[in-house]
Amino acid sequence: MDIFVLIATMMVCFVIGMPIAYSLAAAAIVGGLWIGIPLEALMLKISDGVSKVAMLTIPFFVLAGAIMAEGGMARRLVAFADVLVGFTRLRGGLSIVNVLATTFLSGISGSAVADTSAIGSVMIPQMERSGYPRVFATNLTITASVQALLVPPSHNAVLYSLATGGTIAISSLFMAGVFPGLLLGFSLVILCLIFAYRDGHPQGQSVPAKDAVRITIDAAWGLITLVIILGGILGGVFTAIEAGAVACVWAFFVTMFIYRDYKWRDLPVLLHRTLRTVAMVMTLIACASAVGYIMALTQMPAKMTAFFLSISANKYVILFLINILLLLLGTLVDMAPSILIATPILLPVMRNFGVDPVHFGMIMMLNLGIGLCHPPVGSILFVGCAVGKVTIEQVMRKIWPFYAVMFLVLMCVTYIPEISLWLPRHVLR
Repeated sequence: MDIFVLIATMMVCFVIGMPIAYSLAAAAIVGGLWIGIPLEALMLKISDGVSKVAMLTIPFFVLAGAIMAEGGMARRLVAFADVLVGFTRLRGGLSIVNVLATTFLSGISGSAVADTSAIGSVMIPQMERSGYPRVFATNLTITASVQALLVPPSHNAVLYSLATGGTIAISSLFMAGVFPGLLLGFSLVILCLIFAYRDGHPQGQSVPAKDAVRITIDAAWGLITLVIILGGILGGVFTAIEAGAVACVWAFFVTMFIYRDYKWRDLPVLLHRTLRTVAMVMTLIACASAVGYIMALTQMPAKMTAFFLSISANKYVILFLINILLLLLGTLVDMAPSILIATPILLPVMRNFGVDPVHFGMIMMLNLGIGLCHPPVGSILFVGCAVGKVTIEQVMRKIWPFYAVMFLVLMCVTYIPEISLWLPRHVLR
């Protein structure tokens, strides 16, 4: 009954349209009062939830990603990807440019929505002018942006680390996301080639050597951000938090003094938007901490473990069921609250079945990322449709091959743990 009161309150608040952070707070208060916990204890848990030094990672990477995504980096990365793909003159080359440019920007922004908006605004019109169907270009942009949820500096990896109580290092999650993200990008490239030869998409065009050198130098300034984030952490020069701070300074320097596409008068608007995003995330984390506290007191994780054990003792069956559960959750609830709510419940279950917490983090983020490409919540889907100027109905009729590719990658990541664990084990020893 204790668990029912907590979950029922949360669901009722969701249904009546209450903001998710307030829904979590209301559920924690009602659940706490039901089991006799004083409100002062809940307030302390809410305060403790955002009193961790690791929290600084979020505003630093959100700001760095926003500066680079809006400061002309997307256009330069598209041009650089075009140079790399142009040498091959592959049929469907421009669709491969889309995926490759998104891969580069994902390693800078850490945000799938930012990638969809930035890359989509450049690539979708360009692909349509070259003869690609607009809906195909939109679907490709939407699904390729899921890479940003996996590769460093993924904001959601930071949230997962916080949801585990800080027991999982952010650097381990950053490294774990590299191969799953690249596998998703590679799989989408294969799909692009299949479509290209089936539907007769145009060949890629080579870029003159003189222009290629200029474009590469221009893009290199932004790509150094990748070196700062990954190289700095791997080389032990600084922590993930310090990497975020350095990335902010570098992004500001490159955008305002090298590229100079962004106006100084627009900076206050960007900072205001970043602060709003950070404030929403912090409020979510604070309220989710209180819900996690009530869940622990009601022994929900132990009861969930017992429930899954009653279904099957086979780890692979349980992993499949967890995948289905997370896919459904991802379509109904946005990614940040899903991570904060589901991690304290499901992680103990996964530990009981011998699943590495870092591996489970990749499974969770990929599942929830697929959910963001599907209605009714799908923020990536909605942004992609807005940028691509197509309806959700048009997109949903043609997106199924892309879903199939993402599901195939999900199964590989789920049942081949080394895809996620090889890099952190061998690099962060």
